[in-house]
Amino acid sequence: MKNINEARRYLLNAKEILREKAVKEDGYYKDRKYVKMAGHTAYVGVLEALDVVFGNKKKGRKSIEWYQEELASVDKKMLNLFGIAYDTLHLAMSYDGNLSAAISKEGLEIAEKIINWAEQKTAA
Repeated sequence: MKNINEARRYLLNAKEILREKAVKEDGYYKDRKYVKMAGHTAYVGVLEALDVVFGNKKKGRKSIEWYQEELASVDKKMLNLFGIAYDTLHLAMSYDGNLSAAISKEGLEIAEKIINWAEQKTAA
């Protein structure tokens, strides 16, 4: 069984990648490759946290729709945050390599909120 510490480790790794490799200057990162890497790493951390809460899918591969359905049945606010995390971490950072440090910061903060929620959910 996965635990929430693994999700936190992914998030810490994402922050470290941005801090040490992406090189921030005047509110923007200089290296798109590392922004993409950090975005992917943080997004995987979010998925790891949600996996702790929801467990395994009965059949087939998990998709964003599966996570959305699971969240919709439990917490609409987290469903909204997950959508934002997907847009920010997965699309803007991972795919597009958006160099804005503000966007990266917001995405990482949302990832942390989702991980904290998952931790509370599993502790209850």
